[in-house]
Amino acid sequence: MKKFEAHILVVDDDDRIRDLVKQYLNENNYFVSTAINAEDAQEKVNTIKFDLIVLDIMMPGKSGLDFTKENKNKIYTPIILLTAKGEADERVHGLEVGADDYLSKPFEPKELLLRIKNILNKTKSKNIKRLIEFGNVKINLNKQIILKNNQEFKINNTEKTILEVMINSPGKSFSREEIGKIINLDKERSVDVIITRLRKKIEQNPKNPKYLQTLRGEGYVLWIE
Repeated sequence: MKKFEAHILVVDDDDRIRDLVKQYLNENNYFVSTAINAEDAQEKVNTIKFDLIVLDIMMPGKSGLDFTKENKNKIYTPIILLTAKGEADERVHGLEVGADDYLSKPFEPKELLLRIKNILNKTKSKNIKRLIEFGNVKINLNKQIILKNNQEFKINNTEKTILEVMINSPGKSFSREEIGKIINLDKERSVDVIITRLRKKIEQNPKNPKYLQTLRGEGYVLWIE
């Protein structure tokens, strides 16, 4: 199973740029989610802890600057702004409201990659281990490990993303469609397979789950004692 360096959110209303950046970062070992505008991005950051956000300034509706200003002190996630050439004032404003870096369009993908690596290297030392314990289960999201009854289970990036979302909202139900959107997967049956896999790693009796339960007609919910 491929291990990704980090989970990055790319926000741009331009399909071509969004897809190219996603493809390039995927090829360089980054797990990428995408959003088509600030509102779409807000939905995702409300449920997922990203390692970094690549954010276009000029988008229909809410701008990247507004998004940065509203979220910087809530999510504590590094932000790289994408700006049009010559938008000097907006670049300065972006740094003032909390962006970590900016890159002018058009840009070389390699330069974006280097900026991402530099920021992540700076923040890596500041990361606090995210260790969650409930019942006889310990989940280390940073190491991507579940410890149950002294037995260690590895979790992949998709499983980690789902757990992050559900741990941040214990008791909240998530439909298959919502989970599929979070992990960029449009096949609901595939979501069921991933949940089943997680239950085997978390539950004493996966067929009669205590923590990761199904709510009939609603979806899945994580109960943490």
